[in-house]
Amino acid sequence: MHRITNLPDVRIALVGVSRDCFPTELTRSRLGQLAKECRKKGLTVVVAKNIIENESDTVSVLGELRDRSVNAAVVYLGNFGPEGPLSVFAKEFDGPVMACAAAEETRDSLLNNRGDALCGLLNASYNFGLRNSRVYIPSMPVGQANHLAECIANYEAVSRIVLGISGLKIISFGPRPHDFYACNAPIGPLYDLGIEVMENSELDLLQMYQRLDCEDPEVKRIELEMKNELGGANPYPELLPKLAKFEYSLLCFAEENLGSRDFAVFANKCWPAFQKAFGFMPCYVNSRLATQGMPVACEVDIYGALSEYLCCLATKLPSTLLDINNTVPSDLIPANINLKGAGQEDLFMGYHCGNTPSCCMKNFKLTYQQCLHGLIEDPHSEPDITRGTLEGQLSPGPITLFRVQGDTQGNLAAYVAQGDILDIDPCSYGSIGVVSVADFGRFYRHVLIARHFPHHTAVGFKHCGDTLFDAIRLIGIDNIMTPLPVRTRYPGENPFDQNCSNITKKHQE
Repeated sequence: MHRITNLPDVRIALVGVSRDCFPTELTRSRLGQLAKECRKKGLTVVVAKNIIENESDTVSVLGELRDRSVNAAVVYLGNFGPEGPLSVFAKEFDGPVMACAAAEETRDSLLNNRGDALCGLLNASYNFGLRNSRVYIPSMPVGQANHLAECIANYEAVSRIVLGISGLKIISFGPRPHDFYACNAPIGPLYDLGIEVMENSELDLLQMYQRLDCEDPEVKRIELEMKNELGGANPYPELLPKLAKFEYSLLCFAEENLGSRDFAVFANKCWPAFQKAFGFMPCYVNSRLATQGMPVACEVDIYGALSEYLCCLATKLPSTLLDINNTVPSDLIPANINLKGAGQEDLFMGYHCGNTPSCCMKNFKLTYQQCLHGLIEDPHSEPDITRGTLEGQLSPGPITLFRVQGDTQGNLAAYVAQGDILDIDPCSYGSIGVVSVADFGRFYRHVLIARHFPHHTAVGFKHCGDTLFDAIRLIGIDNIMTPLPVRTRYPGENPFDQNCSNITKKHQE
């Protein structure tokens, strides 16, 4: 359904380890069962031929996995395991590593086939720490093969995020607008994550756009795709050649400038000078590239582009970037609607001019940006250069709000919150929807405001908080904030605050 082409393919190796005083066959047989359970779940796994018992085995397995184009690994303690050689493997392997261990199957195994993996995983984790190796360890890392296969399925998504970050280039056009310093982008922390950043002038993009021809076959192909996607929701068919040429310009720029990277996303200046130079709004094109797994963040929001891309990596679905925008009046809320555990103070409208993929919207149409129309065109005239937004109501369903940010001190921080788009007509313009997140009101005050997060939030159209939380911890971001239940105070929250007491009382009732 969605042509996601800008994501890494994850190829996972299962690497069995065995301590020399335990039978190697115990690990080998349990490893075979684990591989079988993984394949039952549709996971593509490569089983390392050698079992690691010593450091020479480690070298051999590392070479084997390089030859087999593996980019993620699971260290499996079929028994106690040799903590030295397995932690050397984790340190030297060029990709994310997970560790897990086998539970004992039956009482009959406790005499001659006991694996002692609880003990072995403790020793392994201590050695990971000695070597400063960040290893993904599931919340329940010791279990039977079917349970561990579930953990490996979750790890596949975590690995996709780690690999996507390591191969990513963020391409930006234009300085941040004067009124959007909130989208600050200290670049140093991005380099620390292994991300490349390429900042450009809007003139670079304009020159690329001007040298292309609307009659180019690729431009015509994109134009036809746009026509088919919009169907009857297209009042401006004469605008499509320009929009198609712009989309092709961005794709060409990314391809020509990937360099050492494998994947690209954009953070582009999109108003108000853009419209006067290009003659349209870029929003619909932004929505289409997001559908392909190549988000284009508004207002040169470099960390917004990264956050959108991580949502896409976590879900393998398109994502979007929305303003945490306005409150929801009580007379808009139907009396019988399920607010999904939220109070009215926990609702808000997520909005942007028209950048959300059409597949994530309940209804949509190609239109114009009302605010800019009044600012840069005669408000009494027909819109011209402000045309090009994709407006409509966001599809109801589960979502995840997420942002990773270089904060005002240049340190990395992140937040994750799960909620829902409610099936309520927003009665407004833009790509917009009513968002419900339990306990969001306090989260907004004591995390988003108190920790200086900007107004943009990335939206993944699925509950994927567990994957995002684990992945960003694995890459070294430990400052992660989530909504807290009403009885748990945020750091610095006034315990005597009357508003908070009233909310607590309502929840108790």
